[in-house]
Amino acid sequence: MPPSVRPSARSFFWAAASCAVLVLLAIGFADRPVSTWSHAHLHGQQGFIWLTWIVDPIPPLAVLGLIGAGIAVVAGWRPGARGRVLLAFCLATVAALVIKDELKILFGRTWPETWTNNNPSWIRDGVFGFEPFHGGAGWFSFPSGHTTLITAPMVVLWLCVPRLRAVWAALIALVVIGLLGADFHWLSDIIAGFYLGTAVAIGVVALLRARP
Repeated sequence: MPPSVRPSARSFFWAAASCAVLVLLAIGFADRPVSTWSHAHLHGQQGFIWLTWIVDPIPPLAVLGLIGAGIAVVAGWRPGARGRVLLAFCLATVAALVIKDELKILFGRTWPETWTNNNPSWIRDGVFGFEPFHGGAGWFSFPSGHTTLITAPMVVLWLCVPRLRAVWAALIALVVIGLLGADFHWLSDIIAGFYLGTAVAIGVVALLRARP
């Protein structure tokens, strides 16, 4: 585990403020042009969709990892440095999975494309906006779950296994490229998902680093 992960109140404030500013700028000036361009020039290219699949095995592996760790602890295992990294990876992923779903319900944002249950979208219907607490898969775009679920575990590894930071950053970048290329998410969704995943990772690593 890294020797210290204790963001100050000031750094937390500036991170939250920068997230809000970037998200609002993207909503106002970038989301619709990026989605329209992606649909016009990249629509249907399977390579971008395949990149988004990088995320798919991570949540089930994290759940299995936590189950296995729980059984091992009952059997007498006490995690050392590597064990704590594994726990942080799994806990950050599961926490990110729960939090992002609750935020999706809270914000109720429509998608760039129509792809599930005839959902309203920007490309098909010209729909663009938020309907808080609307519910339903058609209002589940913000924040990006894929971005959150790749960022949280990769930031844990970024903090705990710094010699491979290029790998962890590349995996995040590949998923983001896939999401934008496939027009699966707004740019602002991705920005919010990145900040959320980073916050979850830092919080989990700091929690596991803490001493009684």
